[in-house]
Amino acid sequence: MERTVRTAFIHRLLFTSGVWVVLSGTDVKALAVGAVAVPFATWLGLRLLPQRQHLVLGRLVRHFPAFAGGSLIGGLDVARRALSPRMPLSPGWVEVPARLRDGGRVAMGAELSLMPGTLAAGVRDDRLLVHLLDTEAGFERAIPREEAAIAAMIVEAGPSSTAAGGAP
Repeated sequence: MERTVRTAFIHRLLFTSGVWVVLSGTDVKALAVGAVAVPFATWLGLRLLPQRQHLVLGRLVRHFPAFAGGSLIGGLDVARRALSPRMPLSPGWVEVPARLRDGGRVAMGAELSLMPGTLAAGVRDDRLLVHLLDTEAGFERAIPREEAAIAAMIVEAGPSSTAAGGAP
């Protein structure tokens, strides 16, 4: 296994294992299944879908507090709006430029969809379609900042790393 593929495998294995542990909690049976399934799924993912982009785990970890804080503040805002007698909402769609490629675009859509009051619903002509609970709140101005944070986490791999263990 060449070095870049090995590094990608280790990073994905650590990330996926962490997610599995968080979701499994203290369930010993689930953790045992994960001990077998996570390495196999990570290997299979690299073999079947060789990646040209790699996630830098340290940058992801550094971004997490800002993401969690934004989610908390957004959740409180959505709760305030839902419980308000006037329910100050102005739902609608916005289209924002999506400069990220491949997995980066998917990651940005997933992150936006996890933020309260937003839902990324697709891409049209290199523009991300986002539904907002309140189009007048100016949230679409924060999307480029999130895109830049995600772009900083992604590193383009060289052409030799796309062979991921001999996959076509």
